[in-house]
Amino acid sequence: MKKKQIAILGSTGSIGTQALEVIKEHSDLYEVYCLTANNKVELLAEQAHQFKPAAIVIANEQRYDELKELMSDLPDVKVYAGKQALDEIVEAAPIDMVLTAMVGFAGLSPTIHAIKARKAIALANKETLVVAGELILQLAQQYHTPILPVDSEHSAIFQSLVGEDDNPIEKILLTASGGPFRNFTMEQLETVTKADALRHPTWDMGAKITIDSATMMNKGFEVIEAKWLFGVDARQIQVLVHPQSIVHSAVQFHDGAVKAQLGVPDMRLPIQYAFSFPQRLSLSGDRLDLFTSQKLEFFEPNLKKFRCLALAFEAIDRGGNMPCIVNAANEIVNRGFLDDKCGFLQMADIIAETMQRATYDKNPSYDTYIASDAEARRIATELMNK
Repeated sequence: MKKKQIAILGSTGSIGTQALEVIKEHSDLYEVYCLTANNKVELLAEQAHQFKPAAIVIANEQRYDELKELMSDLPDVKVYAGKQALDEIVEAAPIDMVLTAMVGFAGLSPTIHAIKARKAIALANKETLVVAGELILQLAQQYHTPILPVDSEHSAIFQSLVGEDDNPIEKILLTASGGPFRNFTMEQLETVTKADALRHPTWDMGAKITIDSATMMNKGFEVIEAKWLFGVDARQIQVLVHPQSIVHSAVQFHDGAVKAQLGVPDMRLPIQYAFSFPQRLSLSGDRLDLFTSQKLEFFEPNLKKFRCLALAFEAIDRGGNMPCIVNAANEIVNRGFLDDKCGFLQMADIIAETMQRATYDKNPSYDTYIASDAEARRIATELMNK
């Protein structure tokens, strides 16, 4: 049987490295066609030496010569650089599936190119749907391209819907760990540091998404993503803070039945399910033991403490390019917090002010998204540097 050829956008990040573990475990079924990274040339070269893909791409063109030198002993692996190379590599004929694990707005363009090339999408870059959900869904329908969710929550919803055909969804129950500051007071939040925020209680993720989890902006983005993926109104999506991270999300149907997907926190499972759907393959690792998981708790999120989640809901209500504006401002303040340029609570203040100042467009095009992203980044940067 022909091995499925997989392109991994963002192979050096948390999702990318775990995807490579899945491919290694099932090397009889999957093969890496290309790997990409933004800056981590050493790790990208190391991965390329192990998996020997047809091509690798470093987005930062200034690192090209360094990567080329590291790959000099493997001349059969093509080495490219730059954003255009990312767009072009996903169109390569042998590719069967593209795992979009890049961080942020940068994932939008190559995802669009992959969809237009009719490649199955394993979607781990939630910002793609946050920024341009309507456009992405239109393109996926036009080019008959499947989009399979990789986020643990959206994979759980997807798994809960398998076999339900067109049975109406009454409610989506989207779980959130609550991050490291779930029980903090507003006064405590005023002085938290990036080191505090990076200590996630249940998941091992990259820095950007870990900070977004601490502010709960990540959950707001996941609400937007779920709205587009599953065709529901945002008011049908309920966020539940679930500190144990065992119930990854659930679906409530019109008859009151609730179906959920449970498991230990392990991102390899949703990654593998996206690769193998509709089949389930064996996967090494821990198993859920409900005897030791003695309690499963659920709480309502505090929207005053975690204002970023409230801002995400506001962006959904306004629609148009507002989620794009929120995403751009969030990328700026997230980086700013990691660089000690703004405080934890200040992030939400800057995002809210950017939402007020940026140009609103109710019916955006792709060009609008590009312009909105640039404008919101400029505004947020100016506000942060005041």
